[in-house]
Amino acid sequence: MNSLFKINLAEQIALLQALGPLDSSIARAVSLAAQTLRAGGKLMFCGNGGSAADCQHLAAELTGRFIKDRRPLAAIALSTDTSAITCIGNDYSFDEVFARQVQGLGRAGDVLIAISTSGNSRNVIRAVEESRAAGMYVIGLLGRDGGAVNKLCDVAIVVPSQVTARIQESHILIGHTLCGMIEQQLGLV
Repeated sequence: MNSLFKINLAEQIALLQALGPLDSSIARAVSLAAQTLRAGGKLMFCGNGGSAADCQHLAAELTGRFIKDRRPLAAIALSTDTSAITCIGNDYSFDEVFARQVQGLGRAGDVLIAISTSGNSRNVIRAVEESRAAGMYVIGLLGRDGGAVNKLCDVAIVVPSQVTARIQESHILIGHTLCGMIEQQLGLV
């Protein structure tokens, strides 16, 4: 009998081999993000649970450093301010926790990077809707069929899997790739 690790490893290897067609979407996302940062805009990340952790992780790679020491890049994870999340969740609803932050912090030309394994999280959809209304660009880092968010994105990167854990593992690989390529496009490495 195979161990769970070997089963998970085989699933992830098969999925990684299926990610090649995402190359052009990733390149478009990088171009959009780099263009925004070059123009003085910012990248805003939103997602729930493990995707919220990925938001924090990737925003930190950009504001800190990724490949080597360089100037900080404007990136923020909307999932990190517990006071804002609990205030908005209590006073409005959990569906609005990212949308209200987008309304307050987002500007035309900024980019929202919406991370969702299903693409159907109501609070992520609302953030995307508010981003569109503000004249922001939207990059979706999604799974399964991309869900409702897929249709609302300027660029959708959809990991073709039904397994949340495998999607999240692929999301962090893609996220790290985005960070590295943004640094390259901005001439920082």
